[in-house]
Amino acid sequence: MAAQLGQITVKGALKPDFEQILSPEALQFLLDLQQTFNSRRKELLAQRSKRQAEINAGKFPQFLSETEKLRNDNWEVAACPADLLDRRVEITGPVDRKMIINALNSGANVFMADFEDSNSPTWSNNIEGQLNLREAVKKNLSFTSPEGKSYKLKEQLATLVVRPRGWHLVEKNVEVNGEAISASLFDFGLYFYHNVHELLKRNSGPYFYIPKLESHLEARLWNDVFNFAQDALKIPRGTIRVTVLIETILAAFEMDEILYELKEHASGLNAGRWDYMFSMIKKLHNDPAFMLPDRASVTMTVPFMQAYCNLLVQTCHRRKAHAMGGMSAFIPSRRDLELNERAMTKVREDKQREAGLGFDGTWVAHPDLVPIAKAEFDKILQSRPNQKDKLRQEVSVQAKELLDAKVDGGTVTEAGLTNNISVALQYIESWLRGTGAVAIYNLMEDAATAEISRAQLWLWIKRATKLEDGRQVTKELYQTIKEKELQELTKNSSGHFAQAAKILDQLVLADTFAEFLTLPAYEYLKDS
Repeated sequence: MAAQLGQITVKGALKPDFEQILSPEALQFLLDLQQTFNSRRKELLAQRSKRQAEINAGKFPQFLSETEKLRNDNWEVAACPADLLDRRVEITGPVDRKMIINALNSGANVFMADFEDSNSPTWSNNIEGQLNLREAVKKNLSFTSPEGKSYKLKEQLATLVVRPRGWHLVEKNVEVNGEAISASLFDFGLYFYHNVHELLKRNSGPYFYIPKLESHLEARLWNDVFNFAQDALKIPRGTIRVTVLIETILAAFEMDEILYELKEHASGLNAGRWDYMFSMIKKLHNDPAFMLPDRASVTMTVPFMQAYCNLLVQTCHRRKAHAMGGMSAFIPSRRDLELNERAMTKVREDKQREAGLGFDGTWVAHPDLVPIAKAEFDKILQSRPNQKDKLRQEVSVQAKELLDAKVDGGTVTEAGLTNNISVALQYIESWLRGTGAVAIYNLMEDAATAEISRAQLWLWIKRATKLEDGRQVTKELYQTIKEKELQELTKNSSGHFAQAAKILDQLVLADTFAEFLTLPAYEYLKDS
C-alpha cells in the first residue's frame, strides 16, 4: 500500500525497518531536492539529446572555446580530507551486507559502495542498501550466511565512498506529484541525510563518486545540490567531497571545467574505462569512419585510451586532485591455478602501467587483488600518500587523439560476437533477478560491460561488419548465435533468460541506438 506525505508518494512496499530510512523527515528532504532541482535535471538531459544530434550530423566534440581562459588559469580544488589522502587501492561493489563487510575489511584504502552499475535497482536492494550503509557508518554491520558463517567489521576499515545512480535514471517506487523521483537525488539524499552527522563525528565525511556526467553544466547541478543539502542540514559547505568518473567522451573534453564547477567539493577524477568505451560507441556510432573491434582487443594501451589517461592525470595533478585508475575485474579461480597466474600477471602489468603514468590509485573488484594492486603502487609511492607532484607537463593531448579509435590489428571475430551475446544475456538475466555484479568467465561484470556488448552488436549489425573469416554480421547470424547460447545457458534453469533475450533483441535489432540498456530493462524489473 502506498505511503503518502503531502506531494511525495512511496509506492514501494514498506518492509520491516524501511520506515527508518523513509522517515517523514527524510522524505521531506527528498521532496525539497526533487522540487528544487528536477526541472534543471530534465533540461540537461534534453541537452544531451541535442548534442547527440549534432554529433550524428558531424559536429564532433572539441575543447570548449568559451572556457579556454578557465583552462589556462591557475586554480586548485579544495584541500583533501585526511582519510582521502591515500587512495592507492579502491575496491568497488554493490551495497549488500556481505559485500560491504568484506570490502571494508579488505585492506583497500577506499570502498566505493555502489547504487549504480553493479547494483540491480530493485526496491529492496536500494532501501536495504541504505540500511546497510547506515549500520556500516556506525560500525555495527554484521552478517550471518545461510551456512552459519559470521561476518563482522574489523577495527581497521576502508574509507567509505558512495556512488548514486546517474542523472538519466529515476526511482519508480517514489513519486513527487505523480512523477518518478530522480534516482540521483534519491540515492544521494537518503545517504547524506541519514549519515552526515555520524560521519563527521567519526572524523570522516559524506564522500561520493559521481557517474555518467557529460558536461560541466551537469557537474554544476551536482554542486548546487551539494550546497543546498549542506545548507538544509546546517553542515558547512565543502564538507561533501566528490570524485567524478570520466566515463563519457564528452566529459573527457571538459575535465578542467568539471573540476572547476565542483572546486569546493572536488577530490579527483577517475578513468572509468568500460563506460568510456561504451560512450565512444554511443556518441560516434553515426560516423562511418568509427568502428571498434572485439572488446578484448581494446586495451588501455590503444592510442585513444592512452590519450584519455594521460590527459586525466595531467589535469588532476595540475589542480591538486587525485587521478584514479581503472578497474581490474578479474575474479580468482579456486580451481584453475594456471588461469589465475595469467590473469594476475595482467593485473600486475595494468597496475604497474597506471602507477607509472602518474595515477594516485586504482580500482579492483575482488579482495584478492588488493595486495597485488597495492604492491605496484607501493613501488612508486612508497610512503607518500599520492603522486600529485607528477605534473606530466610533457603531455599535450589534441581533440583528434581523443577521437581516434583506430586499433592496430583489431578485428571482429565470431568469438568476439559470441562473447558479446553471451555476456549480455547472462548479465541482463542476472540483473532482472536482482543481482547487478555478476561473475562471468572469471570477470566481475557490471552494467558497463553489458552496455559495451550490446552496443557493439548493434553497430556491427548496422554496418554489416565483416568478420575475420569474411562473413558479414547480420541479424540472422546474431539470431543463430543467440539461440545457440540460450540453449546452452538454459540447460539447468530457464531463469529470466526469455525476458533477457527480449530486451537484448529490443536493443540490438532496433533501427536507432538506445541510449542506455538500463532504461528499457528497468520496466521489466520486479522487486525481489
